[in-house]
Order: sequence, then C-alpha cells, then structure tokens
Amino acid sequence: MATSKVIYTGGLRTEATHLESGTVILTDAPKDNQGNGEAFSPTDLVATALASCMLSIMGIVARRENIAVEGSKAEVTKIMYSEPRRIGEIHIKIDMTANSFNDKERKLLEHAAYTCPVAKSIHPDIKQVIEFVY
Repeated sequence: MATSKVIYTGGLRTEATHLESGTVILTDAPKDNQGNGEAFSPTDLVATALASCMLSIMGIVARRENIAVEGSKAEVTKIMYSEPRRIGEIHIKIDMTANSFNDKERKLLEHAAYTCPVAKSIHPDIKQVIEFVY
C-alpha cells in the first residue's frame, strides 16, 4: 500500500498527503533555489525528519524504561552544499532540560537517537552533528 500522494501544484510547490491519516504537508522551494520559502522545502523535511525520528525513538525507549522525556525538543539546522546541490550537513541540538536523567538514561536515550531509522537511512556523506543539552 502506498504511503503518500504528492501533487505538484505549480510555482515550485507540492502538496503531500499521508494516505492513512489524511494529513497534508505543503512544500515550497527555498528562496535560494528560485522559490518563495513559504513552507518546508523537501530538503528541510529530510533534516526535520531526522530530528522527529530521533525524538520518537527516544520516546519508545523512554516508555519501555519508564523515563520521562516529554518536553524534550530539537532545533534543526540544515546546511546545503553545491556542485551538486545537496544536503551537506544536518545539525540537531536536542534540548533535554525539561527532565533530569542519570548517566545510564542519557546513554540509552542518546543511543536510541543515533540509531533511529532516519539516521541510518541518510547517506553517509551527509554529516550528522548531534548535540544533547541536559
């Protein structure tokens, strides 16, 4: 079964619909690539997916281990390279200050983040720079 449907709506924009839930995401080309930058660009979604995946897998581990991680948040910075134009680096700062963690919990959660499916799916040429703030 298909996961999503994507329609090119013109003006360097797309509308992606998640088929199971009906949720819609709009994309727009960034200003530095002929777009208006009025929505996530496709490469923004890749970088953002990494942070979302990390937090989600950390949540799975936290649920299993009875660790509170609610309120944790991530700030994402995507750095584009040229020749060819591509994502060169994804920097993610994961703010865990909403809760307290011991060393064992920190190691479990960080391992979960580093081994999330998106992290393991991104091409190894893309530098992933991850910072945890406790």
